[in-house]
Parts: sequence; C-alpha cells; structure tokens
Amino acid sequence: MVELALRAFLTLLVVVDPVGIAPVFLALAGGRPAVEQARIARRAVLVGGAVLFFFAVAGPWLLGRLGISMDAFRVAGGILLFRIAVGMVLAARERETPEEEEEARERSDVSVFPLAIPLIAGPGAMASTMILVGQADADGRRLGIVFAMAVAVLLLTWLALRLASPLGRVLRRTGVNVVTRVLGVLLAALAVQYVGDGVRGLLRAG
Repeated sequence: MVELALRAFLTLLVVVDPVGIAPVFLALAGGRPAVEQARIARRAVLVGGAVLFFFAVAGPWLLGRLGISMDAFRVAGGILLFRIAVGMVLAARERETPEEEEEARERSDVSVFPLAIPLIAGPGAMASTMILVGQADADGRRLGIVFAMAVAVLLLTWLALRLASPLGRVLRRTGVNVVTRVLGVLLAALAVQYVGDGVRGLLRAG
C-alpha cells in the first residue's frame, strides 16, 4: 500500500508538475485582479481533476472496447512519459503549440484552455492515471489510495497557482528549470519501470 501510494503520488506530481505550471499561470493571469486569479486557479484545477478522474473511471472500459490490454497501454504510456521526461531534462518541454499559446493569451478565460487542458490534464497525466488505476487491480483500498494521491497532487497544483507570484520571484526561470529537470529524471525512471512491467505482462500473456 505504501509503495503504491508513493508511486502514485510521485508519478502524478512529476507529470502534472505544479511548479512548472506556476510561471505559465503567472504569464496568462498575472495581470488580473487577485479575485479573478483565484477563480481561474480554482476552475482550472477542478476541470483538470474532472478530466483525470473521468479517464481513471472510464479508461479501462474504453481500452476493453478497443481490445487494448492494460499491459500494452503500460508500454505505450511508458514510452509517452519517457518522451515527456526527456523534454523536461533538456528544458525543452512544450505542452502547447505557439498558436495555442497565442490563442490562450487572447482568451478572456484561460482556466479550461490551456491551464486545465493540456497543462494539468495532459496526455501524460491521463496515461499515468489509467496505468495507476490498472495497477490497483480493482481493489477498493488500492483504488482509494490512487484517488487520494491524485487529490493531493491537485491540491498542490492549486496551491502552486495561488502562490505563483511569490514562487516566481523566489525561483525565477533558472530555479524552475532546475526543479523541472530533477523531476524529469524521476519521471524517466518511472517510465522505464512502466515499460518493463508492461513487457513482462505481455510476455506472460503470450
């Protein structure tokens, strides 16, 4: 149980990366009144969390309908996460295209796009959530741990958004890059573990 809790917390923390989202939030909403910043942060976390929980609940059913095994999804998800991790280590990760970023700056409400999707609930976070739910093996207590860790990460994300201004002043861009690269190394190791687990499962099934 403890191992699952740590794995779930670290995986989601690294993939969502609250510290990395904070500067983006500051760039998009930093010039707005404090009340509006609080509303945007709250809505972004709620929408992102709803998307992740939807994939946690409906993801296995969807995979079954498509004839995709959880082991195959672990391999695919691990490869995707490893690609994200490499970008984090090289400080070259982009969760949105330049066109999407420009559109986001022009929108009056940035809470859903790009904050909730794809910054909080991106492809890596969706894949990680489904993999962790699959590792719970339909055990109620283990599922509860996964969901509890997801809620904890979402709360930390909300806190990072609310503290974006002081956090940006303390860390600056160099500090954010250092934190992101350290988290990227951890994510790369977790991604390799996912691929290894998936390959072993596929070999046993074969």
